[in-house]
Amino acid sequence: MCKCSRDVVEKVVKDLIRNFDKIREQKIIMPNKRKLNFIDLFSGAGGLSYGLEKAGLNCLIGIDFLEPAIETFKHNHPNSIGICGDLKEISPADVQKMIGRKKVDLICGGPPCQGFSTIGPGNANDDRNHLFYEFLKFVEFFKPNHIMIENVTGLVARKNENTLLSIFDCFQKLGYELDIRVLTASHYGVPEARRRVIILGNNKGKENFYPEKIFANYGEENSKLKPVRTVGWAFENLMEYRKKIHNHDIEAAFIKSNLEQARINAVPEGKAIRYERDEKAYLPEELWFDHDWNTMSEKRFREAKFARLDRAKPSPTIVTNAKMYYHPTDNRYLTAREAAALQSFPAKFVFKGSLSKQWTQIGNAVPPIMAEELGKAVLKSHASRKKKKADKGPLDFEQIRSYAFKYDKDTFDNTAPKQQELKV
Repeated sequence: MCKCSRDVVEKVVKDLIRNFDKIREQKIIMPNKRKLNFIDLFSGAGGLSYGLEKAGLNCLIGIDFLEPAIETFKHNHPNSIGICGDLKEISPADVQKMIGRKKVDLICGGPPCQGFSTIGPGNANDDRNHLFYEFLKFVEFFKPNHIMIENVTGLVARKNENTLLSIFDCFQKLGYELDIRVLTASHYGVPEARRRVIILGNNKGKENFYPEKIFANYGEENSKLKPVRTVGWAFENLMEYRKKIHNHDIEAAFIKSNLEQARINAVPEGKAIRYERDEKAYLPEELWFDHDWNTMSEKRFREAKFARLDRAKPSPTIVTNAKMYYHPTDNRYLTAREAAALQSFPAKFVFKGSLSKQWTQIGNAVPPIMAEELGKAVLKSHASRKKKKADKGPLDFEQIRSYAFKYDKDTFDNTAPKQQELKV
């Protein structure tokens, strides 16, 4: 080989090495790397799926028993299959036929949580709690590398000890190492102070990563974190798409009762009535409630009434009740689109069904922006070689519970010591 040819070859090799190093440093996904596929059980409108796809995963199928929710799912996930039906009557083998030979890398979902809810009575014996085992049925069949379960914080309440331990035990028997955290949606860019339990697991013995806190709490000063997103931010950025606002029926949000109109007109932005002192501070005497505060349990309403949102703060948890919160300045309730914006749904995301069904979908959804960060965490775990140290001893509910809340507490304080790994 002549010197000229040798120089050319050496230059080509050096360029290849240099380009490879750049790709590795920038963490660019190579073209031949396929996306991780997932199935979303109890998908609802598809907030979780939408966020996971934004993170780079691929949704194969969404399943839910509410027809309007699946209509919404199909509209916003045109490349995925939407199945409307009871999961107890849907065979994993039939789902396999629909997706062919595609590998399922993740099974995720938010099983109905009313039995665990801290809003409302909550019933540990609720039949819907056992839908966790339908979730388990699909995991056992497809054997995905990763699982993700979203639920309300009531899941880690002491009354649900047996249910939570059963969940951990069943997945452990299938070879999955689980972790559980209580996460706050506003820490990931959602303009809502929504707290949810997130269970992550994998069957490769790897560490389950959770997303780091990105946004500060309201009133927190931290140069390393972005300012918290607020109601005002949501209304400015997540309402209009191509000069159109979907699901924004202001007339349906009007208040019909003259008395209710008069009361909300007197309540300032960001305020509500829960105690007698609130009633006296915001309402004229002729609008006071007709009851004796001293005879009420804890001398207060169980839930605040006439709660106006504050444009300068994140929203409280958006629920399925369209009359739970009031507009910050207008004397009316929120529209479905305003609620969806607070849940971080993009303005182009359209909800199907009646107004009440739209609110059901929105209130039960996983905020897409939070779901996107969870998706990134799953991808990090999938790519990691870090092994999880597993303790094969007996399951300890108090340890599981305390660690789940400890993580939530520590996310409010970035100076807190690094969390120790929960051994289950």
